[in-house]
Amino acid sequence: MGEGSWVGLDVHARTTLAGVLDAASGELHVQRVSPRCEETVAWLEGLPRPVRVAYEAGPSGYGLARACVRAGIACTVAAPSKIPRAPGDRVKTDRRDAERLARLLRLGELVAVRVPSPDEEAARDLVRAREDARGDLMRARHRLSKLLLRHGLVYEASAWTLAHDAWLRSQRFASRPLSLAFDECYGAVAQTKGRRDCLDRAIAELAGEAPFSDVVSRLVCLRGVSTLTALALTVELGEWERFRPQSLGPFLGLVPSEHSSGERRRQGAITKTGNTHARRLLVEAAWHQRRPLRASAALERRRLGQPAAVRARADASARRLHSRWHALEGRGKRRTIVAVAVARELAGHCWALATME
Repeated sequence: MGEGSWVGLDVHARTTLAGVLDAASGELHVQRVSPRCEETVAWLEGLPRPVRVAYEAGPSGYGLARACVRAGIACTVAAPSKIPRAPGDRVKTDRRDAERLARLLRLGELVAVRVPSPDEEAARDLVRAREDARGDLMRARHRLSKLLLRHGLVYEASAWTLAHDAWLRSQRFASRPLSLAFDECYGAVAQTKGRRDCLDRAIAELAGEAPFSDVVSRLVCLRGVSTLTALALTVELGEWERFRPQSLGPFLGLVPSEHSSGERRRQGAITKTGNTHARRLLVEAAWHQRRPLRASAALERRRLGQPAAVRARADASARRLHSRWHALEGRGKRRTIVAVAVARELAGHCWALATME
């Protein structure tokens, strides 16, 4: 079996359990170690070398993986959704998880996720903070609109515009408790919108800085891809060069699930594996491909300073994606299904622009 140690770590905020498989003897034992990265690495350095370590990706982040790399220890951050589990295994404990990780690491059965650099992780946190603010704003608006609906107040035109805001500020109520409830709901909407706008400005500023500016400036030439979408895709996917156009769909969970046996082949809904944030942004951008390519002042502003080759590639992508949308809709497919199919192809066009020399 060779020499060294294979270590599976079940990492939590306050506890870490280690399953250690000795390569020479084949013995597997479990022990509790310190949850602090520095102390964990110091303990790993005392094991028989070479030491190979694995733990599941999760809220504990990548600090332990980076500390292991600095110490010269091979560390695998395993994708939780790809860890094999027996259908009949109904018992899940920290001890079993640590032992399973050590055995699977020894067999080479773990699928590793890419460990981002600290700058990439910080940018990803900023983009996800904006995603959280978007969700908070949507919920705050729903609470305010439903409060008014319960009292028979409905705005007939487009909601959440300047005119709608003026209408909201003009509302007066005879009941003091109702007035206080309205003021609280309206204040929550205004405060959350301010948070979102502040994050939008920070994201636009970050998108213009290295190392993101080159890729983002090319991606925004695509119709439906804003600065936020371009930066989010860049930081969520990491290095575009590690993909191929055909591999982006499976990575993002935009391919059909399948359950085939014998001569029967059955496909279902998309797998929805991989990065949820990137998948949602691509589907949102795909809805912009419904209409034919036309001149747009906003799109022209985003394309300023870009070479003719990039602009031509983006226009060709827009025509191709619209043609794809029209063909699928002509076959009677629901628009939601069409949007997902176009989003899968849009991911390939984003890759083509991001990797252009």
